[in-house]
Parts: sequence; C-alpha cells; structure tokens
Amino acid sequence: MARRIVITSGKGGVGKTTVCANLGVQLAKRGKRVVMLDADVGLNNLDVIMGIENKVVYDVFDVLDGKCRLKQALIEDMFLPNLYVLPSARPLSNAKVSSAQFRHVVDGLKNFDYVLIDCPAGISGGFHRAVSAAYEAFVVVTPAISSLRDADKVLSLLSSYNLQNTGIIINRIRGDMVLRRESMSAEDVARLLRKKPSAVIPESDEIALSASNGTLKDVDGVFSLLAENVENGTHKVLDCTAKYKGFMGRIKSYGRKI
Repeated sequence: MARRIVITSGKGGVGKTTVCANLGVQLAKRGKRVVMLDADVGLNNLDVIMGIENKVVYDVFDVLDGKCRLKQALIEDMFLPNLYVLPSARPLSNAKVSSAQFRHVVDGLKNFDYVLIDCPAGISGGFHRAVSAAYEAFVVVTPAISSLRDADKVLSLLSSYNLQNTGIIINRIRGDMVLRRESMSAEDVARLLRKKPSAVIPESDEIALSASNGTLKDVDGVFSLLAENVENGTHKVLDCTAKYKGFMGRIKSYGRKI
C-alpha cells in the first residue's frame, strides 16, 4: 500500500511545493515509485517546478470528469522513470470536487510506494480535501512569527484527523542570523511547535533558483536527508549554523550581513 503524505503549511510562500518536489525526486532516486499530486487548485505550480508545464494535457479534474483515465493524466519525469506528477491545471472557479471524489483518485494510485500531495496553503476547503486523502502529514514552517502561528493552527487541525504521523519541516533557516541572535533557530521553532523536525533547510538562493527554472538541486544534501528520515522514521537534520562557526565562518557571516 502506498504511503500517502500531504505536504501542507499554515501560510503561503514558505516553500511547500519546493519541498514536495525535492522530496519526491529524492525518494525516486532511492528506487521508490513516487507520484506527486498537485492539490493546490487554481494556484498550482508543481508542474512548473518539475519543468513539465508544457507536457500537461490532462489534469486531475479530467480524470474526475471521465475525460481520460488516471494513467493518461500522469506525467513521467524526464530523468527518473519511477517518478510521476498528476497535475492540477484548471482554474479555481471551475473546480468543484468533494473530498470523497479526491480520495477516489488517490485510491487509484495504489501501485506506487509514495503518494505526495501538495496541499493548498491555509485551512480552506482545499486543505481538508487534501488531508482527507492522506495517512501522514508534514507542515512546512519558517522561523517567522506569522508562519509559526499558522503552523500551530494547522497542527491543531491535523490532530482531528486519524493520521498515522504528523511532522514538521523547517525551511529558510539563516545560520548566520541564528548565531547573531537575529533569528530563531531550528531548535526554537521545534520547541514552540512541540515537534521534532524531519528536515531543517537553509535559506538558499540555489534552492530558490533551481525551483524557479525546473532544475531541482539538493543543496547540502538536505532533501536526501529528508527522504532518509521519511523512509526510516529518523530525525537527522542539517546544522545550518555549522559553516558560519570558526574564523572562516565569521568571514562568511560578515559577508552575508553586508
């Protein structure tokens, strides 16, 4: 049976889709059959991050409308033959799908090892529709007060679902700012949300640029480490402050500050 994992967040702009795409790639590189389902109706961009936007012919709603079979809507990755995307390309105004209908589509993906559901940000109907089809959930959060507050609300909502596991992924940690006590650390975020992180991802122009041009890059091995944690239930995370310690680290930190 496929592990159904929803990747969600309390607010938009925290890197949720980038995390979902990179996790899918790394799980596929580990030999797993993976499908990523874009549930962010109307604001979908998983196909863009994966560099397949020009290959979209059918979407999840065409499957629901009976215009195509589920297999026809799946788009195979150009480099990883065991990685697929089920896009969501229809405008929000045309999307009227119930949680039961969405779960029916996900049920059809049983031949995969992992189904990663890219959830809409916030706690609207789209959130509940996506979560209702999952067995596990990860909440992506950044070290900002607004993100923390929203993530806490989402975690509270997720507790009302019968999920097997709920975790957090801390994104955009600035190690230099943490050492200067200008930003919360990953430990601070984890303590406030009362969850051990399954990944701590540094603020990185490389990650952002690779997502924007559809050529994902595993900077510092953070996403391969996340995939390992997902598979094994471990909590090995990157120390984002390590490269800013010592003499050379202080020079790097000073360079970023100015």
